[in-house]
Amino acid sequence: MGDAVDPVELWTRTSGTWINAATVLAGTLAGLALRGRLPERMQRIMVQGVGLMSIFIGMTMASTLGRASSGRIDGVVLGLLALVVGGLLGEWWRVEEVLEGAGDWLKRRFRGGGSFTEGFVAASLLFCVGPLTLIGSINNGLTGDATLLVIKATLDGLSSIALASVFGIGVGFSILVILGYQGGVSLAAGLLAQALPDPANDPRILLVTGVGGVMILGLGINLLGLTRIRVASFLPGLALAPIVSMLAAWIG
Repeated sequence: MGDAVDPVELWTRTSGTWINAATVLAGTLAGLALRGRLPERMQRIMVQGVGLMSIFIGMTMASTLGRASSGRIDGVVLGLLALVVGGLLGEWWRVEEVLEGAGDWLKRRFRGGGSFTEGFVAASLLFCVGPLTLIGSINNGLTGDATLLVIKATLDGLSSIALASVFGIGVGFSILVILGYQGGVSLAAGLLAQALPDPANDPRILLVTGVGGVMILGLGINLLGLTRIRVASFLPGLALAPIVSMLAAWIG
């Protein structure tokens, strides 16, 4: 029989995720309270603000590709490979449709409004592929330090106000994705302690962060209404990034 799980230790390793979920819930409630009470132009400017900030955050994250080189292959080339192959896999597996289908199911189950799915998908991508998610979750799981995730939680809470005021309650259901993905990474991070002694500078993590940044950049473009990028289809690229990095290091 294994040792019983220590509730205090479990909280320490996942505290950032629970704080993040709480801020998104609070932001969603605030956004719902404002919904219908703000002129359309004010709702639009809030979403545009989130879109502009998403572009800035995405570009900042994507800049880590310059430090993600493995072997003799540049990090930008590796990021492009992970993104393109991941996008092809995402289209093959119809990831965008699966995620939208989940939003539609929740919409029917909880009688959400017409923009329920859009809010669920946009918030899930923004909050779970967004800034600090991976490194913050790993740091929280490895050391119990939730500082990075608290910063992320603050950004997500403010973003959820803007999104919920436009898209409605679907934004709040992104909490399920936050708890599943971000909490899962934090719990699994303890197993990576020896393999990744310095996650903030590990080329595999840098590559994942850079690829995620490009995706967040695409989400910002979507929020600004400039075009329609199928951002969710690129999600497999996040899983491919460390594999690509290891293969490049092996090839030398």
